[in-house]
Amino acid sequence: MAVTTFTEENTSPFPPKRIFKASIVDSHNLIPKLMPQVIKSIEVQGDGGAGSIKTINFPDGGNFKSIKYCVDELNEDTYTYKYTLIEGEGLVDNLEKITYDVKFEQSADGGSISKVTSSYYTVGDFKLKDEEIKAGKEKVLAIFKAVEAYLLQNPEAYA
Repeated sequence: MAVTTFTEENTSPFPPKRIFKASIVDSHNLIPKLMPQVIKSIEVQGDGGAGSIKTINFPDGGNFKSIKYCVDELNEDTYTYKYTLIEGEGLVDNLEKITYDVKFEQSADGGSISKVTSSYYTVGDFKLKDEEIKAGKEKVLAIFKAVEAYLLQNPEAYA
């Protein structure tokens, strides 16, 4: 087994508390409303914190039907979120699992910096394709930008 790790950083004009609440804590409610063409629904088994299982259901006719992940950590004080993709079409035969470590930090301008570290645990000599990883990153960034647009249009939301 080999592990390939990528870290992505994005800035936001919103403070960590607000963007974390919208994009992480309440993602199961907000994101399907903002982007129904990308995510049909998100089902939560548990309270949403550590040990909870989340199933992301995609619209009919797409490449994937659903993926399932386990929440490893959700800390609203440190704005950290860790989870592991455990089931679904997102895990091809040559991937054992994918882990994600998300952290939001205050930036000097009053906004925030999000850091996402993704670790892909491959089986055997399997090599990840750059275009597949790039496509995944672009989808996540599009969702993040949709949440930011919502917060900009709704100043009272998640304040």
